Amino acid sequence: MNTSTAHYRERLLQERTQLLSRIAQQRGGLVSRVEMAAKHDVRDFENRAQAISERDDEFAMNEHETAELGDIQAALERVESGQYGTCTDCGQTIAAARLNVYPTAKRCIGCQTVKEKKR
Repeated sequence: MNTSTAHYRERLLQERTQLLSRIAQQRGGLVSRVEMAAKHDVRDFENRAQAISERDDEFAMNEHETAELGDIQAALERVESGQYGTCTDCGQTIAAARLNVYPTAKRCIGCQTVKEKKR
């Protein structure tokens, strides 16, 4: 692992730690988002719409955070395997400027653009 890759590894580890800390803080500890969502009682007719909205927000945040953690883990695995900074689609080197802004990037800007246009 070269010094540049080591820098990104440390940054990814730091981002993972911060994300896990933020998740724990938002949940009030080790309570899962599902447990938090379950606290929203949708049986009370007056507050039903608000409770449903809050519950749906909890699930959406959980989904986003899970994806973010997955991206960080995948990037750390690429670091360990020596593939970090190499586009998973074309095999070209991902620009350092892109990795500085988006350290979990797995595609070069060209391949990412093509991927997004296909959506």
